[in-house]
Amino acid sequence: MTRSEYEPFAYRVTKAGDVLISRAGRLVTTVRGAGAARLIARLGRDEASDQAALQRVTGNYRRGNEH
Repeated sequence: MTRSEYEPFAYRVTKAGDVLISRAGRLVTTVRGAGAARLIARLGRDEASDQAALQRVTGNYRRGNEH
């Protein structure tokens, strides 16, 4: 299991079109504007792809060089 399966990201889209991303109940980042629009378009397909997109946006994902 990966770490994201233990502590998945959660997101909420506001009326203004911002995406609030949280993990373990704490706000991690807010995505606004064109970036938020691109992210919203990628979300909602399935849980695995949602988590991958949220990890990439927050910068919290494996790059292949960690040990």
